[in-house]
Amino acid sequence: MSSRPAPFDELDRKIITALMANARTSFAEIGAAIGLSSTAVKRRVDRLRETGVITGFTATVKPSALGWRTEAYVEVYCEGAAPPRRLAEVVRNHPEITAAMTVTGAADALLHVRARDVDHFEEVLERIRTEPFIRKTISVMVLSHLLPESPEAGANQAAPDGAADVR
Repeated sequence: MSSRPAPFDELDRKIITALMANARTSFAEIGAAIGLSSTAVKRRVDRLRETGVITGFTATVKPSALGWRTEAYVEVYCEGAAPPRRLAEVVRNHPEITAAMTVTGAADALLHVRARDVDHFEEVLERIRTEPFIRKTISVMVLSHLLPESPEAGANQAAPDGAADVR
């Protein structure tokens, strides 16, 4: 990957918009929509991948199809200053955590957790709380998605091996 800024124009934006809407759209379909040949679209996509603008292509899967029927956001409060690197190590050990980020405000981090059911979520929460530097957590259960087409409403990766069997 190159760290130099890539030239980025309106055609690139249109290509990215088309791929974000459906990553399986052919270069010919994109080209016809924006006035380029499929070869020109491919060259641009290759350049956007090489420069790190496009980082990959994924399938969006309904979480309940994978057995994830319970979803929550968990605020994590740490004892002292826990470096983001240490938090990242911890969250990687919990396959039910689908997203994690450090945040501003009172909490140190925010975790997006998916689980089979409430009992499974509680077990995941207990595992998270065993980390010695975690002082407390505050959880908010998701009832419904107001924007069901948003990336947060779907899973962008399959459940890790054994994640549905964790107890």
